[in-house]
This record gives sequence, structure tokens and C-alpha cells, in this order.
Amino acid sequence: MHITATAIVCAVLAHGEHGAVVRLMTPDDGLQPGYVRGGRSRRLRPVLLPGNLVAADYRARSEDQLAALTVELAHSRAGLHAEPLAAAAIDWATALTASALPEGQPFPQLYAALDGLLNAIEAAPSARGWGAALARYELLLLGEMGFGLDLTACAVTDARDDLIYVSPKSGRAVSRVAGEDYRDKLLHLPAFLLTGGGATDWPDIVEALRLTGHFLARDILTDRRAAVLASRERLLERIGRLA
Repeated sequence: MHITATAIVCAVLAHGEHGAVVRLMTPDDGLQPGYVRGGRSRRLRPVLLPGNLVAADYRARSEDQLAALTVELAHSRAGLHAEPLAAAAIDWATALTASALPEGQPFPQLYAALDGLLNAIEAAPSARGWGAALARYELLLLGEMGFGLDLTACAVTDARDDLIYVSPKSGRAVSRVAGEDYRDKLLHLPAFLLTGGGATDWPDIVEALRLTGHFLARDILTDRRAAVLASRERLLERIGRLA
């Protein structure tokens, strides 16, 4: 097995005295693990930061063997790790990717979306600049993992207009009229998740992240993977102070 790619660092786990098992998100081969000799060294620690882009070279004798991985820095986002809000966003997005995705399966849309999200965080460290992109990434990941929400029509009336709620049980949209009597039990659906664009304010960002977070916790981040939700809570706490 031989893979070369420009990839996103998502997770680093110490292995032995000096090495590390690293999970990278690649454009064509999905999430790929590899052993980096000296991965905990002073030279490689700044390279193997979550969110960094690296030129990766995987080599293994068989598909079942953990590949030997060598990396060179292609683009550093190390400076963002000194900014608490941006660092929390990067930690969460990469931890979610590493925890949720099966290894070795291609997810080109997720790679492009994650790269776009990280670029947005880099361009505008304030959550106003990337909060919507984070919610869309979580929504896309749910869909790619088979737990996509149906936001095309009202679950009750099949109406396609004035969709402002989502059922927390079915994951389907609900219109204003149909959901009026149950609004306290429904999740709010910000308009930007339907249109894919447009201006967003703090309440919309918070509601969108509450929506996606409900389904991530229920359907994907269960059992041992639930531990990564602590990263999300830290991020939401910081966003909540700004909202």
C-alpha cells in the first residue's frame, strides 16, 4: 500500500517513547492512520498539530498493516492554536472527523468542507466568520454517515415553505403552522441551513449548532466516541460568551 496526498492532521496519539499514531484526512482515501517515527520530537510536534496541512507519504506491505507515515509541513495553522476560540473550533472539527469517520473510506465532500472550514477560521478567527460553516460541516457529516436530516418538506403537511423547526425524533423539517402547538418540543431550524448562504447572526449560529449537536450526540458520538463531545462543549461555552 502506497498513498501520497496533501492531508489534514486530525488526531495524534503517542505511541512508544518517541513515535505517534497519526490520523490524517486525505482527499481521495478518507481518514488514514499511520505511524510516524519521532512524531513526538521537537521537530515534528509543530508539524503534527490538528488543522495543519501536510504532505503525507504512507507505505505498508499490506492493507492490514499500520502504514509507516512520513510528513512534511505544507501549511501551518499553528498560530491559531494561541487564540482560544479558533483553537477550540479546530480541536472540535478535527476530533469529530477522527472519531466519527470509518478509516479508509473516501469522503471527498467532507475533505473539501473541512478544508473550507479551516480556511474560514484562519481568515476570520471570530465565530461570526465561521460559525455557519461549522454547522454546515456537521450537517454534511451527519448525511455522509447515513444520518442526514430531511429539510426538504414539512413532516406533517409536506409543505416546502416556512420551514422553521426540526423534529428531534425523526430529523425532518416542520413548518411554522404545523409546529405551532409543539414549538417547545421542536428544534429550531435557522434559514441559512436551508439556503446554504446568507448573513447569519449569533442566535442563528447557536440554534444551528444546537440542532446538529443533538443528532451528533444521539446517532454518531455514542459509547467511547462520546468523549470528544467535551471539545464541543468547550467551544460552545466560548461562543456563548460572545452571543
